[in-house]
Amino acid sequence: MNIQFKKGVLDLCVLALTAREDRYGYELAVAISSKFEVAVGSVYPLLNRLTLEGYFSTYLRESREGPPRKYYKLTALGQNHLDALISEWRSFTVSVDQLIKEGVER
Repeated sequence: MNIQFKKGVLDLCVLALTAREDRYGYELAVAISSKFEVAVGSVYPLLNRLTLEGYFSTYLRESREGPPRKYYKLTALGQNHLDALISEWRSFTVSVDQLIKEGVER
């Protein structure tokens, strides 16, 4: 997948994956990578930025496999931002699909 496509939707994917349950960074990277390739290292700066913007709160939870893990919890502000991004995404994809149809199906 085109790297610019990935960059444009990574915020949306990370926010969406944390909407139902709190997640830790590596878990998010693995979940996203199951759908399209993403470097694990690219997820952490994104999580830090989204946390600084108030979309996540964080906490540590003990892990059986090693040191405590930092979990990301979607805040109310984060949920509002996610809702807005989903709305924009749906509108955008409908428009792009229409343009593709106009261009390809002549």
